[in-house]
This record gives sequence, structure tokens and C-alpha cells, in this order.
Amino acid sequence: MRPAPAPTEEPQQWDRPEPVRYLEARFACAQACDECVRACARRRPAGGPGHALRLTAACADVCDATFRVLAERGAYGEEDEQRVRVQVEWCRAVCRQCAALCATCPASAGCAEACRRCERACDDLMKALTGPATAS
Repeated sequence: MRPAPAPTEEPQQWDRPEPVRYLEARFACAQACDECVRACARRRPAGGPGHALRLTAACADVCDATFRVLAERGAYGEEDEQRVRVQVEWCRAVCRQCAALCATCPASAGCAEACRRCERACDDLMKALTGPATAS
């Protein structure tokens, strides 16, 4: 096994609070989705449709994967920004779908709200990644 190459430059430092808000929202969303999966599994009749279970489990997994991408930021050089953008956009889309699904079940209202908060945090993080427009 080869050791990882040393970074050629200092990792970009976050200078905005959006990543912190995102991480807090991501944790709450993943936790709420995990709880929702367990609750749905208890309520679901044997052999019934598992779409809600799959989507809420996927939402928790995507939130966790996005966290890992953000934690590794700076380790992949120039690919980082695009990698982070794609992952955050994916997280935002999955949270939006999960919130819509959970909103249809009163017992999943907490999960729906956590997913909406995470979606908003993804929006804020995307704006922070874009930063102010600069003229070329």
C-alpha cells in the first residue's frame, strides 16, 4: 500500500459559517431519517411497499457521504470544488424528495422538517461555494 502523496498546498479554509450550519443540519437529517426508517419498518405490513424505507435510508446515507466529502476537502486538489458541488447538489435533491415523502405521513413530520433544514443548508453551502462573482 502506497502512502498518500503530500498535499502541494494548504487546504482551502472555510471562511463562512455555512459549512458549520450544513454539518449540524446534516447530522440532524441523517439521525431523523434513521429514526424514520425504524418507525416505518415497524408500521409497514410485511410485503408492503418499501419505497419510504429505501428513500429515508438513502437520505441518511447521502447526508453521511456528503459529510465525508466535505471532511476530505483539500485532499484531491483541483477536483475538490466540482466534487463538493456535485455531492452537495445530490444531497439537496435527495433531502427534497425525502422531505416531500415524509410530509405525507404525520408520524414522519420531524423527519420532513429535518430534511427541509438540510436542504436549506445545502442551498446556503452552494451559495458559499459559489462566492461573490468576480470579473475576468
